[in-house]
Amino acid sequence: MALLTLTDLSVRFQTNDAEVRAVNNVNLTVEQGETLGIVGESGSGKSQLSFAIMGLLARNGRATGSVTFDGQEILNAPKKVLNSIRAEKIAMIFQDPMTSLNPYMRVADQMAEVLVLHKGLSKRDAVTEAVRMLDAVKIPDAKGRVRLYPHEFSGGMRQRVMIAMALLCRPKLLIADEPTTALDVTVQAQIMQLLSDLQRDFGMAMMLITHDLGVVAGACERVAVMYGGRIRETGPVRPIFAEPTLPYTQGLLDAIPRVDQNDEELRAIPGQPPNMSRPPSGCAFQPRCPYARDVCARIDPPLETFASGRARACHAPVAEVLARQMTRHPDTDQTAAHPGALPGQAIPHGAVAGAGAAGTPSTTEGQ
Repeated sequence: MALLTLTDLSVRFQTNDAEVRAVNNVNLTVEQGETLGIVGESGSGKSQLSFAIMGLLARNGRATGSVTFDGQEILNAPKKVLNSIRAEKIAMIFQDPMTSLNPYMRVADQMAEVLVLHKGLSKRDAVTEAVRMLDAVKIPDAKGRVRLYPHEFSGGMRQRVMIAMALLCRPKLLIADEPTTALDVTVQAQIMQLLSDLQRDFGMAMMLITHDLGVVAGACERVAVMYGGRIRETGPVRPIFAEPTLPYTQGLLDAIPRVDQNDEELRAIPGQPPNMSRPPSGCAFQPRCPYARDVCARIDPPLETFASGRARACHAPVAEVLARQMTRHPDTDQTAAHPGALPGQAIPHGAVAGAGAAGTPSTTEGQ
């Protein structure tokens, strides 16, 4: 049985102008110990998907469908039930640690609060455990720094504090929402390597939400591509990077600068992401899609399995999409390893500055 199962999960927000359809009939699973990447442009519904799982939607938000965690239905569960699950069984790392940490409380007090509430520890024992966890995330002089305020840490160190807080109760599932967005490339590499090490040590599953395909290449086993609030392609990382069968996934990969080419012009996906309060009819990507045909404007394609472990939502035949991919990238099968790739994994779109977030760790300390 999967650790986390999403069935027809949808999220709606009621605004003065119109209803915003942020997430639409998402079906996903996360297995024990697995790392699943959720990728897509800003506004594709990635963060709202995680907030729905955690029961953290804004007041004007409404979630429908089903979210089953470890055999228990948790979508729209009572606050008491969710409070017993959050942090203890499912933990979340938010995008900006500076706004997630309380600026008026010392780090020791914020971390101890989690253990006092969920594990019933005394304040003294909780602080001791907090120091131990700060050591685990490689914060130098953890015993001294635990008494500091958040503003006294650098951005990279604040993110380490957030990771330590998330792991205090040894959760079964960690949801990391853009955990490296505000960090420079060197610190990104350190944070992603740290998450990988901790996941191995604690045996937890991880849902990694990001727009950085390099992070996905280096850290994830499976990936789900979101657009317009829907999962549009899903499967193991290596086949999707090597042979993307969805025009949107192709566009994302083509937009990555390649160090093995001297193209003066950067490729971009034309147009803008859809306005989900007034989404286009049919497929949400069809106004921007080079493969669009008449049926795309009328019918939103279902997510259908086409190969072992792989599914896509697209009217264009797989053969047609792959044929154009080979025309544009004839060297697809002759690739150098991506700096963020898993051992033995070849990524067809070359190395890119900032994409190897799980690459060689830096020796820089105190970031």
